[in-house]
Amino acid sequence: MQAQPDTVVTLAWSLTDAQNEPIAENPAGTDFYVGGADLLPAIARDLVGKEAGAEGQLQIEPADAFGDYDPDLLRVEPRALFPDAIEPGMQFEQLPPGCAPGAPGVIYTITDMAGDKLVLDGNHALAGMALRVRYTIVDVREPDPDEREARSAQLDEADSGLFLAP
Repeated sequence: MQAQPDTVVTLAWSLTDAQNEPIAENPAGTDFYVGGADLLPAIARDLVGKEAGAEGQLQIEPADAFGDYDPDLLRVEPRALFPDAIEPGMQFEQLPPGCAPGAPGVIYTITDMAGDKLVLDGNHALAGMALRVRYTIVDVREPDPDEREARSAQLDEADSGLFLAP
């Protein structure tokens, strides 16, 4: 069976930056729905027509991955406006009252805490980066009804592949 839109591919994969510094990998394989939001479009296009056993590698520029880094999405907010139990890496879809209004649909991540201030970044962690992807197709199959309805094979996984479309 060939990978096409409305199929699920199991990929063994590795993801590096443009200098080949590792970002993430899953040599055992991750399921992705082709034609939905599981994969960056450049990866989905590269898979179409390939069968189990096929290998591929591609470089994806920021514009085709997670976009350019936007310094306007970086902000400093008073620590006192946030709950007591916070730490770097925590994310907020809605900022607490008293903060400057957030951009619609942006998830802010605490990247630094200094004294009475927090640094929040609304950029994706991979924004501004060219990415290199290497993969092997382990399997290609029809999606089950739940995957087809959701247009995703990531039903039980939060962010299993880092290939998820922005």
